[in-house]
Amino acid sequence: MPSLKDLKNRIASVKATQKITKAMQMVAAAKLRRAQMAAESARPYAERMDAVLANITTAMEGREDAPLLMNGTGNDQTHLLVVCTAERGLCGGFNSSISRLARARIRELNAAGKTVKILCVGKKGYDALKREFSNHILPDVVDLRRFKNIGFESAQAIGKTIISMFEAGEFDVCSLFFSRFESVISQVPTQQQIIPLEAPASTEDSVSNSAVYEYEPSEEEILGDLLPRNLSVQVFRALLENAASEQGARMSAMDNATRNAGEMIDKLTMSYNRQRQAQITKELIEIISGAEAL
Repeated sequence: MPSLKDLKNRIASVKATQKITKAMQMVAAAKLRRAQMAAESARPYAERMDAVLANITTAMEGREDAPLLMNGTGNDQTHLLVVCTAERGLCGGFNSSISRLARARIRELNAAGKTVKILCVGKKGYDALKREFSNHILPDVVDLRRFKNIGFESAQAIGKTIISMFEAGEFDVCSLFFSRFESVISQVPTQQQIIPLEAPASTEDSVSNSAVYEYEPSEEEILGDLLPRNLSVQVFRALLENAASEQGARMSAMDNATRNAGEMIDKLTMSYNRQRQAQITKELIEIISGAEAL
């Protein structure tokens, strides 16, 4: 049984930890508001970009001169998985859920005899995957800490890296892994294929397929500019969704940790009081027994 001093020290230690988790929860709550607004603001632009590309790719469907980013190489032997996670932990199951989805996809591709390459955006994804798939991970891990703020320039740099690898013939299919923000307690791990471009689903506000379009300049020139930009936009949206999901998961995790610390403090305090009362009772009995012996 621990002594009173040990219990007192442990209570003080848990109280100090509780102060830290409470502070982290408040910081995450402040950051979450900004991250959530940024993620929600990026969604309409990305969705509208999908609608524009859906109209143009419909006109280019089946044409041999269509860009490779749209049609692909015609092969699916080599897959590049871009796994976007956080640089820090203490955010519940945020990083592990994305890594779990990527791990399942890697095993599925390996079982099918495909070649897999992994580009890690964020240190935690690299840490989670390196033990089992170290031979698949590319050496250049994207460190998000070097970007002061997550802006479109950050996503564009990652997008240019992916496009340069594709143009060099290093992969045939590219998929993006991130966590879509739903709420503070709900973040959905998501897989999205970005090369070749998957035909976006038609929306209600999109113009009917029977409409006739005239393009100026040509469809090839428009797609030559839009497709690389769309890839960067999708990466940017994934980074913003991840930022909001990370702060939401951290806020929820730190709230649970603060509550658990409070419950532990209550239990330790009760044990401390019981043991102190037992010790006082024992001392009183010894004093009374000694007085009666005299």
